[in-house]
Amino acid sequence: MKIAIGSDHAGYDMKQYLLNELVQQGYELKDYGTHSTESCDYPDMAVPVCRVVSEGEYDYGILICGTGVGMSLAANRFPKIRAANVAEPVTAQLTREHNDANVLCLGSRVIGPLLAVEIARTFLATPFSNEQRHKRRIEKIEALSHCPDPALNR
Repeated sequence: MKIAIGSDHAGYDMKQYLLNELVQQGYELKDYGTHSTESCDYPDMAVPVCRVVSEGEYDYGILICGTGVGMSLAANRFPKIRAANVAEPVTAQLTREHNDANVLCLGSRVIGPLLAVEIARTFLATPFSNEQRHKRRIEKIEALSHCPDPALNR
């Protein structure tokens, strides 16, 4: 399993902690930056992570900013990306089982590093349920990216 990870300045410390913990647990990760706590813009860090996940080069992405919201907004603009902003393990499990999410967004100002590790492990260990109802819903989400006005899809 290949995982791309990135953060802005607010998520840098958590990213470093998470990287270390997940590598020790045997996960293969590539760090796409940022590489310091110097101020930067979260969309710039979301781009390379989402690009490699969207293109299938990496299985999953993890993005970290102050709240996780900015990263999830940026990530969900990419085709084939289903990013979820998660703050506890139950949502991490359900977003994988029901939504087949492939990018995990975390907020370093919302959760601590130990919880972040638990959330990431849950997210990465949980398979998609592959149930027809969930597949149908994901197909509808994907169709929205091709329609300039989602209301026209009714």
